[in-house]
Amino acid sequence: MYFTDRGIEELVERRGAETVTLEWLADQLRTFVDINPEFETPIERFATWLARADEDDEE
Repeated sequence: MYFTDRGIEELVERRGAETVTLEWLADQLRTFVDINPEFETPIERFATWLARADEDDEE
């Protein structure tokens, strides 16, 4: 198990029943980067990965 899995598990446990929009997620990511600017690059990579996640299926 990766260290990050604990955070992911907590997210699922606390908020797994909620429905969110990608707009809400984008706002949360922006707020996170505003508070933690040192994570700008990883968040950018993550957002890009999410945006393009299904591109491999189309090839």
